[in-house]
Amino acid sequence: MHEYLIGVDGGGTGTRVRVERPDATEVGKGSAGPSGLMHGAEKAWASVLEAVDRAFAEAGLARPELGKMAIGLGLAGVHNKQWAANFAEKNPGFGKIVVETDAFCTLLGAHAGKPGAIVAIGTGSVGEALLADGSRVEVGGWGFPCGDEASGAWLGLQAINHVERTLDGRRPASDFSRAVMAASGGDRDGMFKWLAVANQTTYAQMAPVVIQFAGQDEWAKSFMVQAGKDIAEVAMALDPDAQNPIALCGGLAAPMSDYLPEKLRTRVVKPHSDAAAGALQLIRQSLRGNHAHPA
Repeated sequence: MHEYLIGVDGGGTGTRVRVERPDATEVGKGSAGPSGLMHGAEKAWASVLEAVDRAFAEAGLARPELGKMAIGLGLAGVHNKQWAANFAEKNPGFGKIVVETDAFCTLLGAHAGKPGAIVAIGTGSVGEALLADGSRVEVGGWGFPCGDEASGAWLGLQAINHVERTLDGRRPASDFSRAVMAASGGDRDGMFKWLAVANQTTYAQMAPVVIQFAGQDEWAKSFMVQAGKDIAEVAMALDPDAQNPIALCGGLAAPMSDYLPEKLRTRVVKPHSDAAAGALQLIRQSLRGNHAHPA
């Protein structure tokens, strides 16, 4: 019998956990740095353990032995089977682990395990639906930079490319371009240094600048409008007949909602809960012997 159950939402920017007792009594919540598998299994586990420690500290409890806990993890990067297998092999000692995509755990949390669809927009982006017959549909999730349209990293990439064009004289400079440049090196030489080490997470850190200026800068607004169209395209592919409720999830869901096409905006429902809650559902299903939704 496991003393505690843990649900983990692990992305490219941060990790969030929920800890419960087997009777569903909430113990605490914790957060830490990124645990998306693109950062490596060791870093992912380090962030997960840090977030778990913080959840128990919030509850005023000493963290028990890992073997006394069962953990469900929804992680970015699970589609890469080698990454996922390497992560599972490096289990630091949890009594039971179940690893799924962050999208599926977001879906479970958003609709309390019932049929529905989600478009998750954070550092990356992906859409997933659970249909009435138990089947799953996934759209996107191809990863940065080739995919992840409308995500924080995608917005950051558009912003950086825009600044490059302004520095070349191909587009006029503005307060928006100057703000992006200040956040990514300060000048041409600084930007080259920034670009040499930039990854998905650092590009996503530019997204707040785009959102900040979208109300006053046409280029920033155009990136948000295109992101809204891309989200609508994902939603249409997930559920062409608009039969299921759809939730917009992730850290960019709120600022992006104003840029959705009207037809989609009227369909969007508020998520029931988050991906960490969905990961708790996942581990509970596994402990009951329900493997209906494998990765």
